[in-house]
Amino acid sequence: MYKSKVTDQELWHAVEQDDSKAFAVLYNRYWHKLFKTAEYYLKHADSAETIVHDVFVVLWRRRKHLKIESFADYIHVTARYHIFKVLKAQKLSPIEYIESYETVEKEETLNTADEKLSYIDFEINLRESLKPLPQRCREIFWLSRIDHLSNDEIAAKFGISKRTVENQITHALKHLRTLIKDNPSHTLSLLWVIIVML
Repeated sequence: MYKSKVTDQELWHAVEQDDSKAFAVLYNRYWHKLFKTAEYYLKHADSAETIVHDVFVVLWRRRKHLKIESFADYIHVTARYHIFKVLKAQKLSPIEYIESYETVEKEETLNTADEKLSYIDFEINLRESLKPLPQRCREIFWLSRIDHLSNDEIAAKFGISKRTVENQITHALKHLRTLIKDNPSHTLSLLWVIIVML
């Protein structure tokens, strides 16, 4: 039986060796948070549960072929990609706002691999863009805009006031606005539109 102190990476290495018990630990460790994220976007518990189930099924089936350095990052990006696909099918995806904002003509049918890379690239670019900020500020902004915790939940998590949370988010947003103003590239503009729409 695995103890709670076992790291994700240790568990994943065990999963690569077909250890279903290690996989169950990872499943129990991340299922609820992924479900809440999916439910937040989709507003439908059954759809959210299906997405999380599918993510883990694919993960188990591809365990021999995946090279995962950070399990938490990988599983969250993968889940959000599946959510992204559902939203796109429902014509609720942020990509529609991005296309209008950039006034770029694109084919209506996008390659699935390109979609996934674009979404993962967004998160990578967001992390890079936030790097100059203090760690706590980065954490608060990520919890707010990506993990969708309320300001009250973030304040409770860090033992700080709600006002402090609001100030940190404002600071991060000002930082991103400055980046976009100084370097109005497609990537940063895309990044900003997604942040606004979340």
